[in-house]
Amino acid sequence: MTASSLATRHILVTGADGFLGQGVVAALAREGVHTLVAADVREVPAERRLPDVIYLVQDVRDPALAQTLADHAIDSVVHLASIVTPGKGSNREFEYSVDVLGSQNVLNACVATGVKHIVVSSSGAAYGYHVDNPAWLRETDALRGNEVFAYAHHKRLVEEMLAQYRADHPALAQTVLRIGTILGERVDNQITALFDKRRLLAIRGSESPFVFIWDEDVTGAILHALRTQRAGCFNLAGDGALPLREIARRLGKPVLELPAGLLRAALAVGSALGLSRYGPEQLDFLRYRPVLLNAALKEVLGYVPGKTSAEAFEAFVAARARQGRPVAVAAAVAA
Repeated sequence: MTASSLATRHILVTGADGFLGQGVVAALAREGVHTLVAADVREVPAERRLPDVIYLVQDVRDPALAQTLADHAIDSVVHLASIVTPGKGSNREFEYSVDVLGSQNVLNACVATGVKHIVVSSSGAAYGYHVDNPAWLRETDALRGNEVFAYAHHKRLVEEMLAQYRADHPALAQTVLRIGTILGERVDNQITALFDKRRLLAIRGSESPFVFIWDEDVTGAILHALRTQRAGCFNLAGDGALPLREIARRLGKPVLELPAGLLRAALAVGSALGLSRYGPEQLDFLRYRPVLLNAALKEVLGYVPGKTSAEAFEAFVAARARQGRPVAVAAAVAA
């Protein structure tokens, strides 16, 4: 398939008003897709709607999703709907219903209506946070998303479901993107919040390396997958990784290094007293981060991210400085 073939396609995007969804819908609209349906549980305000895009308010759990695909003759789906950062009042049952049961509903609707291709936003979190993770994770490594982390566990369950659908419904081609930590000019999440601290928290004996991917590279990879319709599972990350202490050096900030046992106890107390949203289980999230090798992304899918992990981080720091809310101290930026 060539880039021009997108002009004949009928594409539906779930989670279309989320952070990733907005960028993907805008990029597809610029491509001149024949039919572009943007579906989200929230209504998109009129001032943010793009011309020639069909906006629908529809939950991914809605049984009528299959009818929506049929009504618009959808041949390709980009499934982005997921709960990354739960809101207040959220619970595990609700998150499971959206992440896992919602994905199952999307897959069933695709199979029922003869959709040819689905691009799914998975996560490096599906590999899990484990002491025995390889130094660099490949797509052939086991998916062991920790049950204690809802997001990681649900991504693992969705990937197990996707594998079953690949076996049972081979006519539906799948491109599964296991995405690293996303940075961008508008990104605010629990990871970037760590970088905002006056001191960066480190665990003694752990390098805690991060692999970053620029948000525009995520959008670029999704469009590339739609153009090529190449099936497979691919780690989506920039080249290289940045250990936490290197991040601190680039930010010009000190590192607060604590023994694992002390930090676990502090998190337990803070969680019990309602002083922290994080419990002792977050310790592994901080010290055993999945480090994604992107060789298959470049060599098999044929997509090369525009920014390395280090370049994505520097672009993030520069964007924050332009916005008047720098994460780095002035001396570090000048350096």
